[in-house]
Amino acid sequence: MTDVHEAAVRAHHEEWARVVAALCRRFGDLDIAEEAAAEAFAVAVEKWPADGVPPNPGAWLTTTANRKAIDRIRRESKRDDKQREAQMMRDDSPPEPSGAIDDDRLRLIFTCCHPALALETRVALTLRMVGGLTVAEIARAFLVRETAMEQRITRAKAKIKAARIPYRVPAAEDLPIRVSGVLAALFLIFNEGYLATGAGTDPIRHDLTAEAIRLTRLIRALLPANGEVTGLLALMLLTEARRTARISAGGELVALGEQNRGAWDRSLIAEGHQLVRERLATGEAPGRYQILAAINAVHTDARDVRDTDWSQVVALYDQLVRIDPSPIVALNRAIAVAEVDGPDVALAAVDRLDGKLAGYHAYHATRADLLRRLGRGEPARSAYDKAIDLAGNTAEVAYLTRRRDQLG
Repeated sequence: MTDVHEAAVRAHHEEWARVVAALCRRFGDLDIAEEAAAEAFAVAVEKWPADGVPPNPGAWLTTTANRKAIDRIRRESKRDDKQREAQMMRDDSPPEPSGAIDDDRLRLIFTCCHPALALETRVALTLRMVGGLTVAEIARAFLVRETAMEQRITRAKAKIKAARIPYRVPAAEDLPIRVSGVLAALFLIFNEGYLATGAGTDPIRHDLTAEAIRLTRLIRALLPANGEVTGLLALMLLTEARRTARISAGGELVALGEQNRGAWDRSLIAEGHQLVRERLATGEAPGRYQILAAINAVHTDARDVRDTDWSQVVALYDQLVRIDPSPIVALNRAIAVAEVDGPDVALAAVDRLDGKLAGYHAYHATRADLLRRLGRGEPARSAYDKAIDLAGNTAEVAYLTRRRDQLG
């Protein structure tokens, strides 16, 4: 029974985007696609324990979801029976490709990231439809209430339907202006896989990081000269290279400075470094993702944490702050400043962010570590408590709990 449950969870992780994208291609309706996919997975949870896991779970789920979608269409509307029936009865072959790459999930992400939607809405909708994240997980990523996020996603799907936004990869001339929202969505999908926040999920979701990398590679094939696409791919590769070293055998997060660097994937690091060098050679001013990739290149270039060029990391964050003066960037810069100027200077910078990041667990975790290094035990304990309360990742909670308990 446990094996069947694990198979169902794995199928949801691996097949959600594929099933939803196939339904969107066939029916052209995000609501129908999402609901039918969810119903198919619910049927799997009910039937697989008795019938066994099918040889091809993805095909089984897609077929079941198609039937559910057809049932819903028949229930909901009698007005366009002939048109609906023709749509339901046609074969499952895809329409003529409308772009250089024929990929259902790529079409879906461009639909979700249409410029008719606000940028944050595009990202949220993509996280739901392509990433398969729950509304609660998305709300946590945006630091907003779950009800507000539910309303945002519902309105976005309604707007796509009302505006008849096409389900396709944009024409070549439209790609550059469409890509920023897509990259933001892919970055957040990757981040959810890198440090999963969902209750009961694995602390690292390789299915999400792998899918984000796959889609970013496809977009780079469409826009090979776009610096930010290349930068995001490099950033993902250099981060993914450390995946196997990030969780201990006991299920606890392993901080960067404590990781076994021999376990890092050197091939991914080599590819990521090559992409960073490629962008530097152009002489063009780097964007946000290129700078983040360069920061990760500095970290992965050091064979030992003591070899890290922290001054270079701070200098790169100084560049990033100028184009992205967000409090999270300021927080990450402060972590690097602690290694150059000491934890007291870094703590002063972090404390200035209190009103902006009070609901963000990493803010309190950073404060806790700096206070611990300064020998201020009780304030550090209080900060650890706040971080633990806000953190959703099980491995991170285990790490923070151990650090707090070491205070005595």
